[in-house]
Amino acid sequence: MQLGTPWADGTASISQCAINPGDHFVYRFKVDKPGTYFYHGHLGMQRSAGLYGSLIVDVADGQREPFRYDGEFSLLLSDWWHQGVHEQEVGLSSSPFRWIGEAQSVLINGRGQYNCSLAAQFSNSSSSSTGQCEFTGREQCAPEILTVEPNKTYRLRIASSTSLQSLSLAIKNHAMVVVEADGNYVQPFSVDDMDIYSGDSYSVLFKTDQDPTMNYYISASVRGRKPNTTQALTILNYKPNSASDPPKLSPPVAPAWNDYAHSKAFTSKIFARVGSPAPPTSFDRRIVMLNTQNNIDGAYIKWAINNVSLILPPTPYLGAIKYKLKNVFDAANPPDDYDREYDVMNPPVNRNTTLGSGVYNIELGSTVDIILQNANALAANVSEIHPWHLHGHDFWVLGYGEGKFNEKEHERSLNFKNPPLRNTAVIFPYGWTALRFVADNPGVWAFHCHIEPHLHMGMGVVFALGVHRVGNIPREALACGVTAKMPMSNVTATNRG
Repeated sequence: MQLGTPWADGTASISQCAINPGDHFVYRFKVDKPGTYFYHGHLGMQRSAGLYGSLIVDVADGQREPFRYDGEFSLLLSDWWHQGVHEQEVGLSSSPFRWIGEAQSVLINGRGQYNCSLAAQFSNSSSSSTGQCEFTGREQCAPEILTVEPNKTYRLRIASSTSLQSLSLAIKNHAMVVVEADGNYVQPFSVDDMDIYSGDSYSVLFKTDQDPTMNYYISASVRGRKPNTTQALTILNYKPNSASDPPKLSPPVAPAWNDYAHSKAFTSKIFARVGSPAPPTSFDRRIVMLNTQNNIDGAYIKWAINNVSLILPPTPYLGAIKYKLKNVFDAANPPDDYDREYDVMNPPVNRNTTLGSGVYNIELGSTVDIILQNANALAANVSEIHPWHLHGHDFWVLGYGEGKFNEKEHERSLNFKNPPLRNTAVIFPYGWTALRFVADNPGVWAFHCHIEPHLHMGMGVVFALGVHRVGNIPREALACGVTAKMPMSNVTATNRG
């Protein structure tokens, strides 16, 4: 959450300057809540290049989780391209536009396969040219095996740092009980497979109650996009079986990539655990954010929110606002709403958008509702999944819906009884998602689509609140842009310990 340390949020041009090659920056912050998290670079498309890792926060000494288990594992899911991220970034900013394409591999804990499969024996040899992967276990791309004992309960921590792909995770013949989402406990519920979007994190419990003489596949399959990327696999290895013994049963079969009803059924089961904080009963401000794909100058393709495609300034917002610097970013505030006559079911009539670096100034302590409204992209009959992630705060997910959000029609359907607390929420194609949060953490915070190329193309906004309450910004966080020219007496000399 970065309570009191917004400069340690790691968002280049928002909370700090980028760390130059050969330099270093010490991130020091208070860990205030147990749970399953991950970290990643936030400059350009560094996450796509592999700059990410798991971050597990255990409960404090003397405290206990509200569930029991005998052991735990962590799975960090990601995707991988053979093309470098610099070439990807150039293509996304070029005319003609060059899309990054689908990933060559999905990775589990940084390991994946290409041009071979862990389950080739189950492929139709007449239609597949992919052979069996042959591993000794010492190769860098060899799968990380999960070795378990029969008749035990295990916790599986899962996080997705994917650049593009939404995924479905399953363990062959093993049910999973979801108990945590984004560091918050949820009402336990059982699933055979689960959707995981970029930015999501979960904990599930599973029992090793299947035939102990066999091993089983664990799979991560692409959802929400036509799956041109091979299913990622690793193995659940029951002791004392050899980890090299191939499973006798085929890998899990993923739901159809465009079976959104299946995805919505999963999200509709996520509720806050009894005793979790409840949302305020009313809001002070509501911001409705129309997600559209547009053009700049009739050529460049961008994503925009309320017809503004985000560009970031050379000077971080945090320092610029704290020290009241002028002409550093756009003074105009972005719109709180869009023209409700806009047809979200069809391509835009006016395809053009504008670039902007303005911020939403939020009153500290206020309750803010955000309605994420999805729409048709530039091409006909195309609307994409967008997982949105908020920095510095959790929010309550009040509900999801189809078509265009309408206050009179949809307000009654929102869940104020037990909505889950999250930091990432998805909007489905041609749908809307309603969120509520209390703006109680002073700083400047990004709110953006967690799909890496979408953010690179402008799909994000910036919230600023209570920045006058922020103190002791480290010098290294402001050593760029206009703030680099400020007298050093104005900022904290160092954050090194």
